[in-house]
Amino acid sequence: MFLCYFCKELSGGIVMKDIFSAAILSLASLFFVFPQASAQDYKEKFAENQIISAVSKYDDNQFPEAAAILKEVIKTAPDNDAAHFYLGLTEFCMNNIGAAESELKTAVALDSSNFWYRYRLAMVYSAAGKEELTLAMMEDMVRDFPDKYDLYYTMVELYQKQGQEEKALETLGQIDTVFGPTDMTAIARFDLMRKLGKEEEGYRYLEDFNKEYSSVQVLSILGDRQLSMYNDSLALALYDEALDIDPSFAPALLGKAETYRISRNYDRYFSTLRDFVDSDDVPVENKCSYLNALIRSMDQLFFRSFGPQMDSLVRLCTAKYPKDSTVTIMAGVYYYAKGDGPAAKEYFKANAANWPESLSAEASYVEMLMYLQEWDEMVAEAEKAAARFPSEPVFWEYASLGEYNRGNYSEVIRICGKVLEVAPDDSATVLNAYTTMGDMYYKTGDKKKAYKAYDKALEVNPEYLPVLNNYAYFLSMDGKKLKKAYEMSKVTVEKDPHNSTYLDTFGWILYLQGKALEAKPFFKNAVMLYGGKESPVILDHYAEVLFALKEYDLAFLYWNQAKAINNGEIEGLDSKISQRKSEMKKEER
Repeated sequence: MFLCYFCKELSGGIVMKDIFSAAILSLASLFFVFPQASAQDYKEKFAENQIISAVSKYDDNQFPEAAAILKEVIKTAPDNDAAHFYLGLTEFCMNNIGAAESELKTAVALDSSNFWYRYRLAMVYSAAGKEELTLAMMEDMVRDFPDKYDLYYTMVELYQKQGQEEKALETLGQIDTVFGPTDMTAIARFDLMRKLGKEEEGYRYLEDFNKEYSSVQVLSILGDRQLSMYNDSLALALYDEALDIDPSFAPALLGKAETYRISRNYDRYFSTLRDFVDSDDVPVENKCSYLNALIRSMDQLFFRSFGPQMDSLVRLCTAKYPKDSTVTIMAGVYYYAKGDGPAAKEYFKANAANWPESLSAEASYVEMLMYLQEWDEMVAEAEKAAARFPSEPVFWEYASLGEYNRGNYSEVIRICGKVLEVAPDDSATVLNAYTTMGDMYYKTGDKKKAYKAYDKALEVNPEYLPVLNNYAYFLSMDGKKLKKAYEMSKVTVEKDPHNSTYLDTFGWILYLQGKALEAKPFFKNAVMLYGGKESPVILDHYAEVLFALKEYDLAFLYWNQAKAINNGEIEGLDSKISQRKSEMKKEER
């Protein structure tokens, strides 16, 4: 509907041949008020009334009906420019670009003095990707309608799209000549000069412009330049000059603040930031954007050094906008980054309370509980949210994650069933639910149900790599169906050859099939290239393969590495290593 709105936005300004004066005439008046009218007069007035009917249909988005009326008018009055014009707009709204272009060209041919006919044809050329025709028409229109301000800026954009920056600069010069220089044209000219590699010339132009017109935007750009060159005093002078004109101009305030920060004048830095946050003229979105960027750039040293000043800024902002979600979330993120989990939680909790109908506000609160690893509260809150938003599976998924971290695997399975009830047609959600159920059933020792869940997941996506890998690995651990495990695992290493977990599974299956030599390069890549040395399980598997190949020194090197990082993942690893040493000694004898 965007195209249709765009059509209509401009069509209302069209001046057509007496079309709207005809609107006040009824069909009865045609017969009785003007009995001496000629047949041609009657024909024209009837056409005009038909066009009015078509325009009404067009305004109501009844495009096929409007087009049908207009086509009938054109049959009887092929030279009616208004009928062709509106038919062109109607075809455009029905996405019939070729037909729209044809009708508008006819309208222009019948009345080339009509600005809107030509302008809409130019827009249709643009929609059809005919930029050269668009530009040519715009150039002609500027000559014929030199007082149409928007035409010039459209031409500037078109020139830039075609890489004709010099032409764009010339057009900006025409704007200055016809309408007078403005901040907008000055900054547009500066941007173009920079694209052309004329940055120094561009800054000189801005300096000359500012001498005559004293623009806050231009002053801020010049201040930014001086700041980038570490000319702190010059930068401050320019920012102050801008703020003398507009004390609340955000770019100048922030530029001034940055100048103080870079020069390590933190007292003035935070004082200026307070002015920025306290200003009623700076949009709250701009304040939060800057504070969020500042928070992201902070390290713990900054927090320790300037925590009170930052606390003061955040309190000022939250006091000024107590129920603004953007501000409340910013404050929560600040305290989380600072390491104050309880304060962060309270802000996210308050935001959810302020906006009880907002799914995103509630989800943000539950997510913060997840980051804080408050699993009990996370599960309780997620289940309450699931009851409030019954069609949204995300809260059940959060509850599932919380129960998993609490070790309640049977509850995870129950919740996955809830997810399947809520979103049976959401393939991604269904896939994730069956995958999780498979993992949990395996953890609870119910391998049969685990494999059934994996089969269900693979019905949704036969090449879902996490399921293929887990399914194959668990089959290998059982020592059963190794051929099936091999086929599934082979897909994972073909699709993602840089995943150490997938390489480990495939290599281990090869080893269990008695193919230790074939398995070795997969483990080598997993350990040496893709981070497998961080996993005691992968290191243990690689050592077993090397031991089978009688590369004993290397095998025990990796077993020792596995032993050093084993955190209960491999039970009895020490005794197994001792046993392998005994086997090696027997073999050597």
